Amino acid sequence: MVRHQVIADWDATYDDPILLNKGEELWLTGKSADWDGYVWVWAKNEAGQEGWIPDNLAKDVDGKTFANTEFSALELTCRQGEALHGTAEIHGWVLCKNSVGSVGWVPAKNLARIANT
Repeated sequence: MVRHQVIADWDATYDDPILLNKGEELWLTGKSADWDGYVWVWAKNEAGQEGWIPDNLAKDVDGKTFANTEFSALELTCRQGEALHGTAEIHGWVLCKNSVGSVGWVPAKNLARIANT
């Protein structure tokens, strides 16, 4: 785990973020966005949830699109000065855990790595 300090507040964007299971079929709308140099695409899962996913999580097989890994777009609301533990990074976001055990994604640009002592 990598320790981080929040350098700018972040508020979670979506109340019902998209969740993907590995191998689940999904549908891409054609809408895409650049986030700090990374491509995100708007997707819909089998349960009808919609949201942004990293473009490299979708794979085409025989004209259908599938998730090539599990993914949750759950974001973590955090405040400047808060210490977080990062467990993964993808497309400019860090998957973090706070002091009470809540987990979610935070933009990397809102975080500073804390050197291990």
